[in-house]
Amino acid sequence: MDLLSLLLCVLITCTLVQALISLAKSSKNSPGKLPPGPTPLPLIGNFLKLGDKPHKSLAELAKIYGPIMTIKLGQVNTVVISSPTMAKQILQKQDLSFSNRSIPDNIQAQNHDQFSVAWMPISTQWRKLRKICNSHVFAAPKLDANQHLRHQVVQGLIAEVRESCELGVAVDICKAAFRTTFNLLSNTIFSMELLDDRNKDTVRELKEAVWSSMEHIGTPNLSDYFPVLKKIDPQGIRRQTTSDFGRLIVVFDRLIDQRLELKKTQGCLSSNDVLDALLNISGDDQSDSIDRTHIQHLLLVSTLSNCCPLARICWVNYRIKH
Repeated sequence: MDLLSLLLCVLITCTLVQALISLAKSSKNSPGKLPPGPTPLPLIGNFLKLGDKPHKSLAELAKIYGPIMTIKLGQVNTVVISSPTMAKQILQKQDLSFSNRSIPDNIQAQNHDQFSVAWMPISTQWRKLRKICNSHVFAAPKLDANQHLRHQVVQGLIAEVRESCELGVAVDICKAAFRTTFNLLSNTIFSMELLDDRNKDTVRELKEAVWSSMEHIGTPNLSDYFPVLKKIDPQGIRRQTTSDFGRLIVVFDRLIDQRLELKKTQGCLSSNDVLDALLNISGDDQSDSIDRTHIQHLLLVSTLSNCCPLARICWVNYRIKH
């Protein structure tokens, strides 16, 4: 940790001049173009204004600078909306102008930002993927078709809790919630429970990759606030996320190959799940077809988006215990 701190100090010192030049240029060009906000300090911007409770600090700053204000996080200008009226303007009336996201550095691992519908800018490709998600992934008929499988998973959770109560043992909430959430997801996508005793290797790989991904995605990254450090990746977060995403994609590839082999088998019935729908689309010679890479990243964003809230809950539980 001491070596890392020393390295960060050296890197920040080496980029100080460049950062100050950038700040000077931006200050000359920004008047009249950005909403008002607190005066940023050199290099670190308004980080000190946020404190240990950013939501409360932003609410207090909004009383001074209004419902739309600019704060500077490192070298990055950030516009903060803190009123329902302004939020409606941004999210409803001007949604096309503000729909493109600022992409975190680690999301660029495995080129995820180029293939994920969650991070791609509005384009023909994005509209095509959104149409596929609305029609084949999140469509009500698709979800209703596998409702009985999700019912079985929830019943399994209830039975597990009941058994623990009868034996008088504590229930590991994180373990039970992770298993249930992941099996709900895997039943919808793959028509199978990935986290069972028959898939021990897959369970281990998925758990390690998902938890590691959540840890690195949730870690504040200096490269996001100081873009000059992106090429260096001083904390190694992008490198670690690249490895995590790669492990998840290997698991998805294995499941895709298994399904393709089953589809080749004569008399094999369609599972009518999300993976089947995506594979059918990828095999069509039409303008809205997708390739294997798109399928991998659709599965990746589905997995991470469903596990992210759970990971936060378990992390809070861990902090309370320790």
